[in-house]
Amino acid sequence: MRYARAVERLGMLAEACEQTRRLPALEPFLREAHVFGALTQGAESLDELEVAFVLNLPPEEVAWGTHPPSTAWLVDFLRLDEGGIAYWWRSHREPVANHHITEPVRFWSLDGVERDVLEALRERRLGALHGAVRPGSGDRVAPVAEELAAALEHLRAVHGAYWDRQWRREHRSLRRYPEHHLWEAVRGYLELLDLRDE
Repeated sequence: MRYARAVERLGMLAEACEQTRRLPALEPFLREAHVFGALTQGAESLDELEVAFVLNLPPEEVAWGTHPPSTAWLVDFLRLDEGGIAYWWRSHREPVANHHITEPVRFWSLDGVERDVLEALRERRLGALHGAVRPGSGDRVAPVAEELAAALEHLRAVHGAYWDRQWRREHRSLRRYPEHHLWEAVRGYLELLDLRDE
């Protein structure tokens, strides 16, 4: 994907995120959206747009590399499975940045679309994205040890409930099956375990 097309796609994604604010809910489910990776570094050609979504879920429900069952509608609503977007989920109680999500730039929040960020990307003013103009992302990075402990707890929970009929029913949704949840729990845990051992 060319740089200009990626910026255009990010703008469309920001507008779709904005539409989630209109859905009836006591508490908004989607709270923020951040872009990172090749686009924020100005790469002329990108394999994919890398985005992290901050959810109104506790950390134990958003273990690294997993897709909480409650996100299936959001994937569909934001059209994330149509290709060209790599996405990760983060809890609103934890830092967005971690070992993989480096220097995230918020492009949408409950306050609305971050038009200055989108404009800076359109005009390739990448320096404007760094430092002070990084709303909401802060300097905090989630420690690998904490994410590893959460991933192990999640993996044990998935393993323990895997053959339970009710759990399997709750973890089956749009193009998602219980097997996906088990695979993601294993993959996320092993990724963090390898990082800890390096």
